[in-house]
Amino acid sequence: MTSLRHWRAPLLALAAVLLLLPRTAAAEEPAVVPVGAATPDRPSYDVSLRADADGSHWTGHQSVSFRNSSRTPLRSVDVRLWGNGTDGCGAPGRPSPVRVSKVVGGTPRALTVGCTALRIDLPAPLPYRARTSVSFDVALTVPDRVHRFGRDGAYRYLGNALPLLSVRDAQGRHLDPDVGFGESFYTLAGDFRVVLDHPDALLVPSTGTTTVRPGAPGRTVSTSVARGVRDFAWAAGPFRTKTVTTPGGVRLNAYWTATTSPEGVAVGLKDAVGSVDQFGKRFGRYPYGELDLVMSDALDDFGSMEFPGLVLLWTEPEGSAVVHEIAHQWFYGIVGNDQFAAPWLDESFAQYANQTYYRDDTTTCWEDQGEWPSDTAALTRSMGYYADGHRSEYVRVVYMRGGCALHDLERVLGGKAMAAMMRGYVRDHWRGVATTADFKRAAQAATAKDLGPFWRQHRIL
Repeated sequence: MTSLRHWRAPLLALAAVLLLLPRTAAAEEPAVVPVGAATPDRPSYDVSLRADADGSHWTGHQSVSFRNSSRTPLRSVDVRLWGNGTDGCGAPGRPSPVRVSKVVGGTPRALTVGCTALRIDLPAPLPYRARTSVSFDVALTVPDRVHRFGRDGAYRYLGNALPLLSVRDAQGRHLDPDVGFGESFYTLAGDFRVVLDHPDALLVPSTGTTTVRPGAPGRTVSTSVARGVRDFAWAAGPFRTKTVTTPGGVRLNAYWTATTSPEGVAVGLKDAVGSVDQFGKRFGRYPYGELDLVMSDALDDFGSMEFPGLVLLWTEPEGSAVVHEIAHQWFYGIVGNDQFAAPWLDESFAQYANQTYYRDDTTTCWEDQGEWPSDTAALTRSMGYYADGHRSEYVRVVYMRGGCALHDLERVLGGKAMAAMMRGYVRDHWRGVATTADFKRAAQAATAKDLGPFWRQHRIL
């Protein structure tokens, strides 16, 4: 999410924002598959939606096929309607922003978790490695707020709008709530084919590679295909646009609103070009072919947000957050994590990459933080902890201390060893899911020093 660009960035402003508030590349099968392996996996989404005149309403159909990767037969699946996270179940005359109906391939139960979770019972238990699918009609109403799923004048943002399969693993069903700040998402990488039928006047930047063709008179059909991604997002509006290709061969499509300053666009595009190539060399080549930057100067009440292949960016007067958000393409996008259980695994890592790109002086950053904000604070706390009376600690710990901890680890391992370790960590969890234990093992394998004291000092539990 929103970055602390470097130590001069507006920390108080970010805190205020928070308070306001496939065919997946297949890994080789393990010799022994645990009963609680993350499932359903290898999802393939097929979506067709039609927009109204200004992109405020989208209606159509969605199907998703998936495989059971657990030895335990799968009797039901959970679909997350994250777009309802703020509005919940709505009210009379104001329905939920995301509505699902006419389910085929299973029997739907009543919505739970504030109308963000739909359990669908399968007609028969799905055996290990077997595939099946469910489908349903979907209706999206873009909420009247400046948000990742919201609107900004003539522009519509549809982040976290599409229903997605939830994950089940050794910890059980992951039905965590949207706590209103940060992220609670946990998905497995999959494939998307999304067909958007929209008025000619609306451009629709999106996840994936897009082709367009004429539709009915006055309309365009945009088809976007993305492989090995965890989510799909798009925007709609009369954007201005420019496309560049980085020296490393990544296609960047910049979109911005009419009120966004040319200076903000130029800075965002410049830093995007530099960072996507640098991170490709540091962590592994950017895999999604192209990257869309959607920029606005009116997102100050929300900030910036990352999605696979698309960045929603507030062009801040103090500097762009684009580098932090692009770093999320690797830490959350390529290397997935349970963002509710371990937010540090993407936010702290994106902040570390951001500061590395800008070559910030972090020599004394840990000492500069002073005391921990509380006795219970730790880098590895969940979003549930922050939502339960500790929201003021979120930025200070996850962004500030988290980035510092990784810089401190680099000083312990040495620059070359840290770079090699990070690249190996990304490679080993490419389009998979990593945990804190995975990272600790990777770091310990990179040195003969006992890192136990380091983990304890930095409260990486």
